[in-house]
Amino acid sequence: MNNRKRYALAAVIATVAGFVYLTAPHRSVLSDFRDAPAEPAIDTLKDINPAGVIGDAATPAAPVSKGYAAEGGPSEWTPSKPVEWVSIPGGKFTMGTDSEAPGFEDAKPAHEVMIKNFDMARTLVTVEQYAECVHKGRCTEPGSGNHCNWGKQDKQHHPVNCVSWKQADKYAKFMAKQPGFEGARLPSESEWEYAARSAGRDHKYPWGNEEPTCDKVVLWRCGNEGTMPVCGKPAGNTLQGLCDMAGNVHWQWVQDMHRKSYKDAPVDGSAFEGWGSVRVLRGGAFASSAPGDLQTGIRFSLISSLRVGAVGFRLAR
Repeated sequence: MNNRKRYALAAVIATVAGFVYLTAPHRSVLSDFRDAPAEPAIDTLKDINPAGVIGDAATPAAPVSKGYAAEGGPSEWTPSKPVEWVSIPGGKFTMGTDSEAPGFEDAKPAHEVMIKNFDMARTLVTVEQYAECVHKGRCTEPGSGNHCNWGKQDKQHHPVNCVSWKQADKYAKFMAKQPGFEGARLPSESEWEYAARSAGRDHKYPWGNEEPTCDKVVLWRCGNEGTMPVCGKPAGNTLQGLCDMAGNVHWQWVQDMHRKSYKDAPVDGSAFEGWGSVRVLRGGAFASSAPGDLQTGIRFSLISSLRVGAVGFRLAR
């Protein structure tokens, strides 16, 4: 019996280079993380370790590097590398699959979605960019820890991680009020996949259909023990120039609530909103050794209040 079938009713998390990844068919993370010694790999729920996964209320305050703030104080602080927008032309594409391949159980059925023109940030939100919101008192600090990038002077241009969906959403709303960023928000799940497939092309990966290599994507098995500065692997960009749509962080928050299938999913590019606390994560898996986990159609999910060292986000508008 393969792992995906074996853990059909449980999200099994392993820590690899400090990042947690899943081997569950529905790609969701349990809220019941148990205290246990850290292990390089785990096989049962009782061995799940909460390292790298913490709730909002339990997150310790992270020290802020003095290098993040301008001499004039937080109100005058601005990032040296502001958000760069990429225009994504609208169109119709087929989202989801009817394949029986393991890992795509919640990506059914295949359905057509019409996407309007929109902009997406070229990069994941960086530590430096997120810090602006913190210094202006509009955002709370990300989680701290060995594998969190916050508070580390040498990681200002790395993706901000250890942020919950709620924090990502608050940052997006903060940015939407800044001149030149009107309309900033988290992308919908369909927008994210459409953009990751270079405007809806029949691409398995952001760069096309060639199998992943270390020159295209930031992976732990390529000698990386964590994230890298954003846009460090241009060979893996989409045709429109989006960076790190697979790898670097493990997952990226999107707007949608998670459901176990695409039945009755929106077909106009909007996000699915409904009851619940579990949000969708998209993006190729940094810590996975399986090429399939880097594909643009793979879905993940996580409770919106949890902060994970493997999760970051980017903006759309």
